[in-house]
Amino acid sequence: MVRVSTATAVALGVAALFAVFTGFNDAGVLVGIGVGASGLRPPGALALLTTAVLVAPLLVGTAVATTLDGRLVPSAAPGPAFRVQILAGIGAAVAVTVLLAARRLPTSLTLALIGGIAGAGTGGGLVRGGGDAVDWAVVGAVLAAAAAAPLIGALVALAAARVVAALPPAGRPGGAAGRLRRLHLGGFAAACVAYGANDGQKMLAVYAVLLGGGPDRHARSPAALALIAVCFMAGGLLGVRRLGGAGGGLVAARQDGVVVTELSSASVVLGTAAVGAPVSMTQSMSGALVGAGLSRGARRVRWRKVLRLSQAWLLTLPAAFVGGGVCAAVVVSLVS
Repeated sequence: MVRVSTATAVALGVAALFAVFTGFNDAGVLVGIGVGASGLRPPGALALLTTAVLVAPLLVGTAVATTLDGRLVPSAAPGPAFRVQILAGIGAAVAVTVLLAARRLPTSLTLALIGGIAGAGTGGGLVRGGGDAVDWAVVGAVLAAAAAAPLIGALVALAAARVVAALPPAGRPGGAAGRLRRLHLGGFAAACVAYGANDGQKMLAVYAVLLGGGPDRHARSPAALALIAVCFMAGGLLGVRRLGGAGGGLVAARQDGVVVTELSSASVVLGTAAVGAPVSMTQSMSGALVGAGLSRGARRVRWRKVLRLSQAWLLTLPAAFVGGGVCAAVVVSLVS
């Protein structure tokens, strides 16, 4: 019988809760877009998304998880004290996400996590008297990618919409609808892989922070993958019921628009994953939805909802940064 220490049990419990919350926060939006057109049902879409979360790090690497785990706040001697400090930042990120959602301002958990971890590094480093522990060059590059992703998603979607509209007519009755369904299935699968390669790796990063060891090691651990998968799917089932709906009402959903959104956002997020920049899939999808709507005219976009979503994104990182800094400073003061 394998004995697990109390500290390890607590770490596993926190990692499990974070995976549940990630599934709740992220899966509702992604699966909501996936079932916004015919051809997919929520259980199958969620199962495909969960599979991608597990498989993508093995296929494309763990660069994004490594950025969240160690590049934003490098530590010369990572240990329990450092992990508790970063955990304070993770807690602040979750709290900010929950508070904004309670005010009907759904936001990016990935963006909050970047702010929370950077804030924790700053607060903990200042209390220890060692100065700021954050690698601001990495943080700046990550934020630049996060800011650009929705805009690039919109531009790519505008171009993709023209390509889809220019496809030659199908040669048989019902052929056009069948082709769109196939494109939709392929586009949703690509979006799932992109999520697993980038946004979904925050669960792996948190697991590595709490349990020690690098993300690459845990990406090959059946126990770690099983815990993440079960908890993510459990949270996703709750999230689909509460948060489902294609695009949060930014644009009236059409099947060709859904296809364009999936393909465009997947290409953007996979591109940022290649350089290890954590980017929110929901942010990229929101930008792509707006671009798909603009391809049919500016009046197709519900600009008031776009403005509210943008406000939530602008609030997320500074709020998580301050929260993470304060929490980390308190924790470091108590354990010093």
